[in-house]
Amino acid sequence: MNITLTTLSPEAGDLIIPVLQSDSLADQLAHLAPTLGVSAEVLQRDFKADAKEVLAVYGQNGQKIYLLGLGKDPQEMDWLRTFRKFFFDQKSKLPATLAIDLTTLEGSVVAGVVLGVRGGGYDLKLYQTDKPETPVFYTAAGALALQVNPDQQTVAQEALTRAEAIANTQLQMLDLMNAPANYKKPQTLADWAVASGNQFGYSVTVLDKAELERQKLGALLSVSQGSDVPPVLIIAEYKPEGVENPRKVGLVGKGVTFDTGGVSIKTSSNMHLMKSDMGGAAAVLGTVEVAAKLKLPIHVIGIVPSTENSTDGRSTKPGDVVTAYSGKTIEIIDTDAEGRVILADGLGYMVRNYQPDVLIDLATLTGSVIATLGYHAAGLFTPNDDLAAMLTKAANQTGERLWRLPVWDAYTEDIKSDVADIKNYSGKPVAGAISAAKFLEVFSEKHPAWAHLDIAGMAFSDTEFGSQKNATGFGIRLLIAYLQLILAGKE
Repeated sequence: MNITLTTLSPEAGDLIIPVLQSDSLADQLAHLAPTLGVSAEVLQRDFKADAKEVLAVYGQNGQKIYLLGLGKDPQEMDWLRTFRKFFFDQKSKLPATLAIDLTTLEGSVVAGVVLGVRGGGYDLKLYQTDKPETPVFYTAAGALALQVNPDQQTVAQEALTRAEAIANTQLQMLDLMNAPANYKKPQTLADWAVASGNQFGYSVTVLDKAELERQKLGALLSVSQGSDVPPVLIIAEYKPEGVENPRKVGLVGKGVTFDTGGVSIKTSSNMHLMKSDMGGAAAVLGTVEVAAKLKLPIHVIGIVPSTENSTDGRSTKPGDVVTAYSGKTIEIIDTDAEGRVILADGLGYMVRNYQPDVLIDLATLTGSVIATLGYHAAGLFTPNDDLAAMLTKAANQTGERLWRLPVWDAYTEDIKSDVADIKNYSGKPVAGAISAAKFLEVFSEKHPAWAHLDIAGMAFSDTEFGSQKNATGFGIRLLIAYLQLILAGKE
């Protein structure tokens, strides 16, 4: 499906008119009534412009017109979700040609619209053998015209370019996250990164098990011991051409392709959802690809330690002590707190080999953060107020919300070990997300601009795509917005 901008009224196809719920709604509907061939009184009675409300009518020339409610003061995430649900619900009924009238709106809304339209075509039926045919609108024959005000065309084009770059990458990440463990191994993530780097012009290095052993990434290796599937460390580096001394941002993402909990095994009720435990990796790999697509003038390094956390006679046991890449020793109290263990090596490798100006890690790390924030925000942990402010601003722009939680030194007591430098789990039923952040802070090696994002409640959630929780692609839009804020600050 091809998306284009136009300043002309569409000549054919169905038409969508998004409507804001404002004080002037009655006047808007009265203005639309003649075009729709419906009295103003009927429109005002039957359509309130509530978020995701749809009213379909046939115009005077037989054209099908959809009024799509957006509620009050919609932000980018509201535009995205409204259009995604509309297109997901209606896609089998849509013709090949369609238009959306955005002439009365700011050009910036194009980003949320396009992300919603592209997302609405997502198919979760990855391995079903009796899948229906792809709706014609979502085939190569499909065409969407976004009608914008001429004064907004430049802003709209920038928003369209950004949204298209993000949307395609995000859909690939949804497929990776939704894939089961027998279709998705650490090498699968590495292969994706290599192919992406070749296509979009950034470098990718993959450290295999032998190289991990040679370079002594003992924390990552310890988690992988119980699996027949070898671990990898993926290093994806986008460096802009012709930019002198660009800011360097290091991103580290947890890439556990399946998590049984190891010897500290999880209960069976939701273990099948642990194919999602590479949400941090998806955010990092996706962000590097989008940065390269958009040719952002910023240096981005993504590191993904990736492994399965399985269990057999070789598995790391509670009480074992392992040595991380940094040389620090870790007492393993709980093998189900494996994400922070592999991130220890990811962070250490980033700091010692790349010295980024900013260091951010993302992980589906703790159930504790879900107990604290539910499924509406990720936890943000950083001692740096300026970094917290910029990440929060980016989160508010995209709607991928963050809420800052403390990393006070008082919590350091929770990760002290009697026999090693540090332990991976406090053993307490409280402040689990915070103690995990304090653990990771150690391996940031006192980096002055480090932040940890615990995205456990956000990377896999309830959506219209399926009856069980499935991937959201959380973090890519947030991180791209953050990178653009850095660039705006340099101008």
